[in-house]
Amino acid sequence: MVPGVGEGAPGRRSRARNRTGTVISPTPRPDEGHGLHLFGTLLAAAGRQTGSGRPRLAPEDVHYAVREGREGNLVIFVVDASGSMAARDRMSAVAGAALSLLRDAYQRRDKVAVITFRGRDAQLLLPPTSSVHIAGRRLARFDTGGKTPLAEGLLAARDVVVREKVRDRARRSLVVVLTDGRATGGPDPLGRVAEAAARLVAEGAAAVVIDCETSFVRLGLAEQLARQLGAPAVRLAQLRADNLTDVVRRAA
Repeated sequence: MVPGVGEGAPGRRSRARNRTGTVISPTPRPDEGHGLHLFGTLLAAAGRQTGSGRPRLAPEDVHYAVREGREGNLVIFVVDASGSMAARDRMSAVAGAALSLLRDAYQRRDKVAVITFRGRDAQLLLPPTSSVHIAGRRLARFDTGGKTPLAEGLLAARDVVVREKVRDRARRSLVVVLTDGRATGGPDPLGRVAEAAARLVAEGAAAVVIDCETSFVRLGLAEQLARQLGAPAVRLAQLRADNLTDVVRRAA
């Protein structure tokens, strides 16, 4: 078990009422069901009959099918692409994890997006998709280096969450931030990070912070960000695609 990620962790998908799930029960309320529940309708008509013969249906006998299925997740990786070698290691792990998650995205109804932040702004490197082919092509090339605009990365994630909520309100967003928590560039960068984190939380997005701090003297900035996001902070012994995928799957 990864510390901070498990049963009840933010982002864990739950059973959801929808139009395409498994039929679990009938209901007489049309606003609670999707499609006709034939057996429930016939049972209601039969229960109203007082004599023998074929039941006669009345409008109040009609029952609707209550369906239940798994919620789909949108996993948004927000990756610190500043620096050089460390940034490439982070991107390599994210690319591998994204492709692994997408291989079963069809069955799980999941989508994956990747945002990088470096220099002065953030880039939506991979818009939300369930296509392994698209992800493989878009994640093959990326830029690294420069300053660390962490606030811009969080705001870009917030924008993706907002857009996806318009498209599918049942889909849950899980933001996975890979950072050491440092922020540089512009006035009061850490204050802007706190503000951006609050705006992301206000959209109801769950999060996990992958603590990438490697310095001997730890500043604890990634853990501070995790608290601002109401999220667990996870330190991995090795940042590899399989370890990162495991964290996401347990959180989702």
